[in-house]
Amino acid sequence: MTLQTRLQTATLGYPHIGKNREVKKALEAFWSGKSDAETLLQIVQEVECKNWQTQLEAGIARIGIGDATLYDRVLDWSIRLGIIPERYRTLTGLEQYFAMARGKDGIPALAMTKWFDTNYHYLVPEITQSLQPADFSDFLATVHRAQALLGDRAVPIVIGPITLLRLSRLESNPEKIIFDLRDRYLVLLRELKNLGVVEVQIHEPALVLGDAPNFKELYQSTYDSFSRVGLPIHLVTYFDDLGAAYPWVMKLPVAGISLDFTRGRNLELLQQHGFPSDKQLGVGIVDARNIWKIRPEAVLSTLETIQSITLNIRLHPSSSLQFVPYDATRETKLPEPLRNVLSFAQQKLDEVALLAQTLAGGDPSDKLAAVQMHWKAFEQFSPANPAVQERLRNLTVQDLERAVPYEQRKTLQPTLPPFPTTTIGSFPQTSEVRQLRVKLKRGEITPAEYEAAIDAEIAKCIQIQEEAGLDVLVHGEFERTDMVEFFGQQLSGFAFTEHGWVQSYGSRCVRPPIIYGDVARTQPMTLREFKVAQSLTNKIVKGMLTGPVTMINWSFTRIDIPRSEQAMQIALALREEVADLEAAGAKMVQIDEPALREGLPLKPERWNEYLSWAVDAFRLAAGVAKPETQIHTHMCYSEFGDIIQHIERLDADVLSIENSRSNNETLFEITNAGYKHQVGNGVYDVHSPAIPSTEQMVQQLKMGVANLPNEQIWVNPDCGLKTRRWEEVIPSLKNMVEAAKIIREEVNATKK
Repeated sequence: MTLQTRLQTATLGYPHIGKNREVKKALEAFWSGKSDAETLLQIVQEVECKNWQTQLEAGIARIGIGDATLYDRVLDWSIRLGIIPERYRTLTGLEQYFAMARGKDGIPALAMTKWFDTNYHYLVPEITQSLQPADFSDFLATVHRAQALLGDRAVPIVIGPITLLRLSRLESNPEKIIFDLRDRYLVLLRELKNLGVVEVQIHEPALVLGDAPNFKELYQSTYDSFSRVGLPIHLVTYFDDLGAAYPWVMKLPVAGISLDFTRGRNLELLQQHGFPSDKQLGVGIVDARNIWKIRPEAVLSTLETIQSITLNIRLHPSSSLQFVPYDATRETKLPEPLRNVLSFAQQKLDEVALLAQTLAGGDPSDKLAAVQMHWKAFEQFSPANPAVQERLRNLTVQDLERAVPYEQRKTLQPTLPPFPTTTIGSFPQTSEVRQLRVKLKRGEITPAEYEAAIDAEIAKCIQIQEEAGLDVLVHGEFERTDMVEFFGQQLSGFAFTEHGWVQSYGSRCVRPPIIYGDVARTQPMTLREFKVAQSLTNKIVKGMLTGPVTMINWSFTRIDIPRSEQAMQIALALREEVADLEAAGAKMVQIDEPALREGLPLKPERWNEYLSWAVDAFRLAAGVAKPETQIHTHMCYSEFGDIIQHIERLDADVLSIENSRSNNETLFEITNAGYKHQVGNGVYDVHSPAIPSTEQMVQQLKMGVANLPNEQIWVNPDCGLKTRRWEEVIPSLKNMVEAAKIIREEVNATKK
């Protein structure tokens, strides 16, 4: 198969944290006062320039630029477009920017939630009638710098107006807002045209949502107005297929349309409806959301089908490459059969170029044959685990159920004061704690010395919680690098990188594990630390586990094994851990599932299938617990209203939620659904360095009291405290406990 001169290659975005997390380190140095704004911005630009150079050297013809960010791209576009809520308008520059991101001195930050079905968090714009003046100067300066290096290869990336609206909180008429936003986008497009830009990518991933057809007229009128500028627009979609929107999206007045061919049924839609001859098709053929190399036969077969429909194509990754690490060749400590089938951002550029060369009539057969050979070697390296597969086959319905219903269980479980106080689990990971792991890895301390040092941190944490007056304690999780990585390191079938960092939000970076084979527990994972913590206090200490669905959604999973099967294997391992904790005296076990919602398919018609196995996996892990053992779970930055019946089916005794940053929307959703189990009402935002006052938390608790029966309410921060400093955590928790006492007294006074 041959494509002649009309073939192009492109990128839709690139990792921007730096190969060695330079941006993360620069941000944290700036926040701590160890560096200034000029140094921060210089480092960001240096990383950005290196990224452009890498894509240029890979031979990419259309390089997406302008996606680098100090914290979040949606926040960047909010500020550029003048979407700045009133509470931030007395601030300017970086002070305003980071106040919107992280909060400041009693000014709450913007809400934060997941970007579609990824583990990336974005800051939710708040759109009111009163917009501030638009200012695109920083973006235009970036374009100018990119053009100096890349010339006509530089293609600005712009988040589309309808997607921005769909992801925002609107306090005014959306029809009026879209007119205001259109005018601002038109100004930007004209400015880009004046800079000599050859085209612009406008990203509209909201087009793949199930309700996109409801916004057909809005898309049509918006892009009609944009087309009059005379600047070629490449409309970019990803994460799923266009579904019922496909026919009318093809008629939008744009020069090109990019589709994701790694997820959903876009190939089927293309075959059914064809593709317009006057547009270029962007083929998202290299998976930008996972770390495996292409399977040449499958990819080339897909491309052959596409070629039979249109020759005017460009090849690119399925979305921005921000969701994968930089360079797999750096992972020299991974087994060779595994490393040889890994493809990070840099390798994905090479794959795009290789496919383009193949379609253009080149002969890279030796490279394609090498990929095939690597896959065969991997299959021999990662055989199935018959024992695990046998256990899955023998599961029964009873394995997924607690012994007695919730209403009976709760009378058997520990008695606590009204509005019991606790935390989500993690406490500050100081540089001293992180250095302990480094020293252990380098052999500078023995395992016994490491454990003794961790035990000292646990003792300190227990003492701090007791002095603060918390009712239910945790051990602090000082031994855990990450809530998924820690467990994966103790399970067979997981592998871990040294440099495989990706951004979760702001300066928060994670190294997702790689699930490469069947998963099994080889030994207890949390028992030692739990026993140490419980021996130091007469109060209840929660056992702390990460749930199977979160481990799946926050890992790079096998693509040839159903995710449901991988989740159930992890659930079996966690089930063993729950039983061991219970035998060691744990009266409460928390199985966190913060990623349950983010794994929800973007098309509602696929929800039930996902939620069926996701909930079953949690129930399998928890089902072994005795009735008197209280099972907690935690979920954050998720909307529950449309899946509340599935949340109920988890059958957790206590559900703790993020609520402080969502304007109580999560609380209202739970209340409106008549949720009967106990709820930990997240009373303050742990992602902000600001210390919440007692009065602030009293008001938050009063909102809970107004919406839930008192006996259902727990009091806790909205998430773990790992990223905070002790000088922030201690006063915050003391204020939280005091707020709970005030509410108890007020409720008692009302009863009298």
